[in-house]
Amino acid sequence: MIAFVRGTVAASGPDSAVVDVGGVGYAVQCTPATLAGLREGEEVRVPTSLVVREDSMTLFGFADDDERTVFELLQTASGVGPRLALAMLAVHSPDGLRAAVAAEDLVALTKVPGIGKKGAQRIVLELRDRLGAPAGGAAAPAAPRPAAWRDQVQAGLVNLGWSARDADAAVDAVAADLGDTPPPPVPALLKAALKKLSK
Repeated sequence: MIAFVRGTVAASGPDSAVVDVGGVGYAVQCTPATLAGLREGEEVRVPTSLVVREDSMTLFGFADDDERTVFELLQTASGVGPRLALAMLAVHSPDGLRAAVAAEDLVALTKVPGIGKKGAQRIVLELRDRLGAPAGGAAAPAAPRPAAWRDQVQAGLVNLGWSARDADAAVDAVAADLGDTPPPPVPALLKAALKKLSK
């Protein structure tokens, strides 16, 4: 397993980044919040999880080791694959997921596109004893650059299954609510956009 990659960010897209490690570019799939912390040309260390399928090998990257651990634990639940696990981490922080599972908060879990009430109940049942309790006091992700958050949130929504048109409308609605105030971190913006779409 590739536990992490250390190198220079060669490129960053809406749902992935390329990290140059000794002349080899590793494509790493990430949540919008993780991508918000990566800048082209910067030296980074990205915790990773390699998912091998019959027809593909996909490297997923995370903001920290805890996020990677939760990503891997989520996939031990029936019906949760790497894409859905990444979507869950795009909507909730690791401690947010721990809190939701510990409190059996089905409403919070069903905010993730692709998870219905039965799926949320199954996740709670299967993961309650595995995820553990929220650590509390976790540091908030760095705020995104003002010009970048719109693209990251829009890409996050599309990756979660919404159409580009719906995603654009939700981002515009969130931007209108913000006005001239500085944007909060990408996860908060993504949650706000998901609320717009669920109305």
